[in-house]
Amino acid sequence: MDVTDDPGDGTAGFPLGGGDARKALRRERLLTTATDLFTTRGYVGTSIERICATARVSIRAFYQEFEGREALLIALHNQVAQAGMAATVTALGEPGMDTADTRTRVSALVRAFVAAVTADLASAKVAFVEVIGVNRAVEEHRVIWRSLWTDFLTGEADRAVARGEAAPRDHTLAIVALIGAINELIAHWARGNGTLPREVVADETIRHVLATIGRPTKEPGPGAVPADEGA
Repeated sequence: MDVTDDPGDGTAGFPLGGGDARKALRRERLLTTATDLFTTRGYVGTSIERICATARVSIRAFYQEFEGREALLIALHNQVAQAGMAATVTALGEPGMDTADTRTRVSALVRAFVAAVTADLASAKVAFVEVIGVNRAVEEHRVIWRSLWTDFLTGEADRAVARGEAAPRDHTLAIVALIGAINELIAHWARGNGTLPREVVADETIRHVLATIGRPTKEPGPGAVPADEGA
């Protein structure tokens, strides 16, 4: 297969083809390379020059894709965050979920989320470990995602209250704390190189969500498991 031989446009080594396709491949190479370097050298220890040299992409071409290293990190975080949200929404769109009880919905959405964000260990390390405490801009980006998840999970809590499956109260602050706990659970899994089974992470997360939403206002029937116990 023919390849380009002009490193000046950042596409050396890419198959010949349309400009958009080559540009997309170049961007993907930068994202993949940055993921590898951020998880082996750390974000702080990885320069744009090293990313470009490793990816065989010119610095000029890098800046055609990203405003800087920070923007590249945010793009990597977005990939994982969007995958987690998309998987959750898809899980809740499955047949029967509209009328399912809170435990069933929480179990489905959590398992879908955990599976999505832990699908690739290196990506999870970037999104839940390397992204922490970088600078104000990155933190503001993370705040936006936390706000989206707060609204989403508060909606689930409100639904549980409306169904008589949780006591009525303002769940906002509890959900904010819950999101921090979930992020740390995934970070703990990533820092341990994924040795902890994903099912264990999902089970613990389900317990946290159900405990945060609270006990049902009505006593469970015979043989039922209380909402704040294990999944």
